[in-house]
Amino acid sequence: MDGYAPLAEFWAGRGFVVIQPTHLDSRRVGLLADDPRAPVIWRYRVEDMKRVLDNLDLVESAVPGLAGRLDHTRVAAAGHSFGGQTTQLLLGARIVGPDGEAREDMSDQRFKAGVLLAAGGQGGNNLSAFAAEHLPYLNMDLATMTTPTLVVAGTNDRSPLTVRGPDWFADPYFLSPGGRALLTLPGGEHLLGGISGYEAKETTDESPERVAIVQQMTWAFLRSRLYAGDPAWVAACSVLDEPNAWGRVECK
Repeated sequence: MDGYAPLAEFWAGRGFVVIQPTHLDSRRVGLLADDPRAPVIWRYRVEDMKRVLDNLDLVESAVPGLAGRLDHTRVAAAGHSFGGQTTQLLLGARIVGPDGEAREDMSDQRFKAGVLLAAGGQGGNNLSAFAAEHLPYLNMDLATMTTPTLVVAGTNDRSPLTVRGPDWFADPYFLSPGGRALLTLPGGEHLLGGISGYEAKETTDESPERVAIVQQMTWAFLRSRLYAGDPAWVAACSVLDEPNAWGRVECK
């Protein structure tokens, strides 16, 4: 609920209503490691997101001054890291079972756009032995992810979950029909400069400039995807054309 303030506050300050579920595996909840729900925590996360939309009227009425101000037809999903995997499933990607077959479609058509921040790539032989054994839900097939999506990846994001390098995090752009744009951050590590919180201890590549690029580009992408003809994305991309920009964009 309290995480990712640099993004949540930026988006909210520019017209979006930001809803952040507290998932069952949040440190706030304190779920025990031997809890029977732990192996399928990924499923609870997806259900949380759908439940928010199922009860959007209730959420709207619970916040003073918010009633009547939400556009229920323009909804996006955004997630970082494990939250990115949750978002991928909502956008159409599927988990692949031990038999090599894709599991059920958990997508939700109410999400009209997506943002994936340092979200994992294709599964199968791309996964490390540890990930394949302990985190089988990361065995993802991205070919069915069709919702228009911005993918954000850092060039120094090296993960123990894959046998590949930082390019693994660009897979959702290259391997899915929904990948519309890829924002690459030179030197960016898994926290992309510090998006998880102000002065967050887990940030290994603290950079206000990098965070500012993620803020502006994610907002602009969502704005232009949800509001046809809005110039925000084109304007934001033009800034990255300047020499020594903190990021680069490619689109398809």
